[in-house]
Amino acid sequence: MDTPEGQDNFVKVSIIVPAYNEEATIEESIRGVIDLDLGDLDKEIVVVDDRSTDRTPAIVRSLGEGIVLIEQTVNRGKGAAIRRALDEITGDIAVIHDADLEYNPADIPALIAPIVAGDAPASFGTRFAGGARPAGMKFANYAANRILAITASLLFATSLSDEATCYKAVRSDLLRSFDLKCQRFEFCPEVTAKLLRDRHKIAEVPVQYHARSVEEGKKIHWYDGLEAIWTLTKYRFTK
Repeated sequence: MDTPEGQDNFVKVSIIVPAYNEEATIEESIRGVIDLDLGDLDKEIVVVDDRSTDRTPAIVRSLGEGIVLIEQTVNRGKGAAIRRALDEITGDIAVIHDADLEYNPADIPALIAPIVAGDAPASFGTRFAGGARPAGMKFANYAANRILAITASLLFATSLSDEATCYKAVRSDLLRSFDLKCQRFEFCPEVTAKLLRDRHKIAEVPVQYHARSVEEGKKIHWYDGLEAIWTLTKYRFTK
């Protein structure tokens, strides 16, 4: 079981941005993080470019020296990019922020608040706080997300409204302790499963969400949902 953490224990937040071919959105996305006010907490921004074939890394470099840019030598996937970032970050809390514009960085202070207050070691930004389908989200995607949340809740005897949310904040020491194996989008179910398996509380905070289409660059596919169910099930019964 996790133990409460006091506010004074936290000094810095590391915002991890995995990116692959996001030249159309990454500047606006990163500038939103740069402008973010976290009060007494310092922040660092760590972008992991997953061997983009467009101008993504060049745009990140143009945004200034305050951003750490890690460039993968081969395209390995979102999970591998996040695992790479965990080797470099120095913050007490790790936040995952996608390079697209589906999520709003303005929600990050509320996302980390339960961790800073010592109420939970992890916090997920839920897109389904009211139960309704977010505007712009296709029904098939909504159904897949609901199935994943129900699967996680049943497997771990809990109540989780949004397992597949990008916006996940976790104490960095705890996230590193999980010895993550993920390569692609199975990052989300692996982290969820390992948190719940070890009986760590996950707070849920409502967040804004603007769904984008495949034509706009969305990369997740139907088979990633099947892999997510398998990952949740696997880590329910294994280390």
